[in-house]
This record gives sequence, structure tokens and C-alpha cells, in this order.
Amino acid sequence: MPASRSRIVAEVDFEKNGRQQGFLRLFHSVHSSAYGFIPIPIVVLKNGDGPTALLVSGNHGDEYEGQVALCNLAKSLDPARIQGRVIILPAANFPAAMAGRRTSPIDEGNLNRLFPGDPDGTVTEQIAYYIEHELVPMADLLCDLHSGGSSLMYVPSALFGGWQRDGSTAAGVAALKAFASPIAYVAEANQGGNRTLSGGAARQGVIALGTEAGGSGHVTRTALRIVERGVNNVLVHLGILPEGARIAPDGPTRFLEVGGPDYFVYAPENGLYEPLVELGDMVRAGQAAARMHFPETPWVSPVTAHFARDGFVLCKRMPGRTARGDCLFHLGTDIAL
Repeated sequence: MPASRSRIVAEVDFEKNGRQQGFLRLFHSVHSSAYGFIPIPIVVLKNGDGPTALLVSGNHGDEYEGQVALCNLAKSLDPARIQGRVIILPAANFPAAMAGRRTSPIDEGNLNRLFPGDPDGTVTEQIAYYIEHELVPMADLLCDLHSGGSSLMYVPSALFGGWQRDGSTAAGVAALKAFASPIAYVAEANQGGNRTLSGGAARQGVIALGTEAGGSGHVTRTALRIVERGVNNVLVHLGILPEGARIAPDGPTRFLEVGGPDYFVYAPENGLYEPLVELGDMVRAGQAAARMHFPETPWVSPVTAHFARDGFVLCKRMPGRTARGDCLFHLGTDIAL
């Protein structure tokens, strides 16, 4: 293999059997620490030859469900039970995760919009480069665990981006089905485009699954259970865990598609938004989605936003104070997979 261009140094040996835990050292010279490094935690479990799963959370630091799930897994998964390798990166954008923010307090970097990264760039660009060029190529499958973060709430769901209608992405659909989330959706593209971690996985030829497991800045038992079960079942699907470890779902998966701009509703004005529907509702094209109020001039009539198509309300904005252009809702439409 060519020499690495990344300046991040791993304290773990990815080829060593057993359990290892340590840090990725991202050297960062600041006033208070001239020769210091940012310690990004990583856990590697390996037992012989076999497939590799790369499990990532904390890509956005205010999305907590995946972080809790991977912290639990890092402590509970016995390397003697697996065949192959599991790489766990629970706080990928470590500065953002420690601050509980979507973006890094160091450089305001949104990790999931900075792939493929830059080995000589900002802190967040260096993290993106290391993940895409050092970790992703080791993997047979990537799970990038997200939720709605501070500003959005999702019906807990799994997703597969980069889906193709011609059947060429059947392996990714099979992995999505194995995750066995009650709600799962596919998308041919996402708002982050190829600057996301899933875009980086596609460049490296690696299947990438994701989640949108709740959000609103907190963790629910329901969402956590869905994520933990899904990750477990993906490890079974890969053959890393034995078939007997599979956890049965509560019922069948409802599959949705998330398409283009008409699936999304955005705030038409600055103001205080009043939602007129809730998560999980079925809505119709032309139906009122929300009203924007103006408390500073309460005598002014509210402005109403409408849905552009029929669909299932998959995602909802949570903070009431809203600016023009903020996403208020997005929909999914039922699809057979």
C-alpha cells in the first residue's frame, strides 16, 4: 500500500487479534498545548480472517443515539464471538461530540459535508480525510449512525443512500433489510451530495448504511433499541456474528423513498412556526404543513407553508423560532423493495 498522507496516527494495530482501544492522534498545536493532540477514541475487535464492519457515530456531535449505542457495543462485544473485524469510531468529529454541537467548535467544520477531506487542512478536514482514506478502505460495510440532532426529529429509521432503481445496488438494499428497522428509506441522492461519509464510501466501493434515529437533542429507549438491534443484525448479515445472534424485529419494515425538492417543506418567512401535522402522519399535496407567526407584530396574518406532494411525515423541525430556508418537514413515499 502507498504511504499514508494523513498526519493522524493510530494507537491501535488494525491487524492484531483481540480487543484494542486507544486514540487517533490528531496533532493540534494551540496556545495552551504546543505539542498536543486531539484524542479521537477508537475500538478495534478482531478474530481471524473475515469481513470488516466500520461503525461510526458522532459524525455530527449533537446526534446522540448512535454514540450511546456504540459506547454500549464497545464494552459488550466479545472478540471471541466474532469472525472478522469490527472498527468502532463513536465520536468521529470528536471536538463537536464533546461540545454537543453539529459542527466543530474549533473550525466550525461540519464533518459530513467535508469529505473527502484534506490531510493538510483544518481539523475537521483532516478527520474526514483519515476516515475516508484510511478507515473506509478496510471495510466491507459502513454504518454511519445519525439522527436529527438539535433541530430535527425523525421517526427512527434506517436508510440507504445512493440507491439505484436498476437493481445494481441490491447488496445495499439487502443490508438495509437485514438492519430490520420498523421504518427504512432509500434515496438516490441526499442533501449532502458526495461530500458526506456515505459519498466517501461510494468512492471507495464500500456499502454504506445510515440511520436517522430520532433526534431533538435527546435519546429515547425506542430509538436506541432500534439502532442496537440493527447494528447487531448487520454484523450477523456480514457473517461477523453467528446467525444465532440475530435479533428478531417487532414486525415488518415499512420501506419509503425520499426523493427531490418536492419531498421537503421549508420555512417561507422568519418567525415562530406552528406545525399543523405530526411525525408519522400521512399528508396530501396542497395540505397546510405549518403557519409562520410574527409575535413582534401579532396583528399580521400568519404565512402558511404547504406540502407539495402526498407522503408520510418522516422528519419534523423542533425549535419554534425559525428562519426562512429552515427545513420544517420532509416526507417519504411508500415503495416496494
